[in-house]
Amino acid sequence: MIQVGPVVGVMPDRRDCPAVAGVSAAMADDRPSADRARSRFDEAAERSGQAVQRARHRGGQAGRIRARQWEVTLVISIQAGLAAAIAALLAQKLLGQGSHVFAPAAAVGTIATAIGQRARRTFELLGGVALGIIIGDTLRFLLGNGPWQTGVVVALAIAVALLVAGRGGPLVGQAGGTAVLIATLAPMERGLELPRIFDALVGGAVGLVVVALLLPVNPMRVLDRAAAPIFAVLCEQLAELAQGLRDRDGDRTLRVLDRLRGTEDDVSRLHDALSGAEEVVTLAPVRWHRREQYHRYARSADHLERLLLDTRALARWSSTALQYDEPIPPQLPDAMTRLGQAVAEMRTECRVGDDPRRTLRLIEECAELAGQAAASGVKSFGESLVTGLRTAASDLLRACGCELDDANRIVRRAAGVGEAAVHPLVRRQLHRVRPTRALRARRRAHLAARMRMANGPASPQGRPAR
Repeated sequence: MIQVGPVVGVMPDRRDCPAVAGVSAAMADDRPSADRARSRFDEAAERSGQAVQRARHRGGQAGRIRARQWEVTLVISIQAGLAAAIAALLAQKLLGQGSHVFAPAAAVGTIATAIGQRARRTFELLGGVALGIIIGDTLRFLLGNGPWQTGVVVALAIAVALLVAGRGGPLVGQAGGTAVLIATLAPMERGLELPRIFDALVGGAVGLVVVALLLPVNPMRVLDRAAAPIFAVLCEQLAELAQGLRDRDGDRTLRVLDRLRGTEDDVSRLHDALSGAEEVVTLAPVRWHRREQYHRYARSADHLERLLLDTRALARWSSTALQYDEPIPPQLPDAMTRLGQAVAEMRTECRVGDDPRRTLRLIEECAELAGQAAASGVKSFGESLVTGLRTAASDLLRACGCELDDANRIVRRAAGVGEAAVHPLVRRQLHRVRPTRALRARRRAHLAARMRMANGPASPQGRPAR
């Protein structure tokens, strides 16, 4: 009687054994319809739950962005109102009675411009007014007054302003507007040139004083808010990419790539914030103590943008590796998880001003796991993933303040430790055993025998035979 016991072994892969795939398909067809319906219902419920979580996350991000926009709007509106009031008051006190409309208008124009461009906008505004006055008075003297003369004056003023500035902006707008005023109002009201220039000076100066002295923004707070979306995207998408590799889900990695490609607006806002923070720490005396912190943050932001490009490359190589069905060692997704944790830890430590010790430890763990993955066996795109992880780790170290050579050395050493953990190196003995007297005698006898064999048999006279 033959007893059939449990068979213990490794199940063959369906791709390697078509028969197993056919039997599995037949067994799947024989399952009850209730189980199949229940499994489909569970999958639909799981997809719905994930969709709800994504919607909540996006809603939370949108709420935070709207809150930041409201705060920025409130600050700029208060600055603009205060600058307009001060400019109108100074124009009346310094320039005498009259309709000094352009002084508060210039102050508001200086405040309302993009942060980080206020000083340049003020100088462009003054240059545009001067250019419009020069061209308007010169052509009015040569051509006279009239509708077609006004058109010629404005056209020439705009053309010269565009040639000077190279692009549109305050200089072009003020040159055209001043040329219109000179060409149309100068024949009826004399002495428009000097009041307009003084109004521009008063308004621009008041705008800069309000920005720099009265209500200067906190540059580090502006930078932190601008960099927050980039940190959030990096942490979230690195975690998504790691999970996609664990599940061998190519669609998930492609979604990560699409999300990372849509971060141009966040990067542009970060650059604008850097420009604005530089303006504040340069002009506002109460913010001069933030200069060193700003320069350190600016260097970190540069490498943070490189890290964003590195993550995009990781998503691209991950999708390609899964498409070609390459082996993915478990250390690869673990290394990406460590990289995302290091990004989050770096932001926390930078905000509180601590030394990035925990960030360095996580980066070393990422590089070590990448070395283990390389030693475990990867193919072409897997090697690209390992290289990309090491590059991203180096860029993150440089964002923490490390120099290039130090960052590369740390990553190289950690990756070497990971490789050695999988394939230990064969090391020679550090010290040689001192030979005994008998061993030295045997070596001498062996050497003498080899010399005799090389010289041939000796002749009776003691000479070697020829």
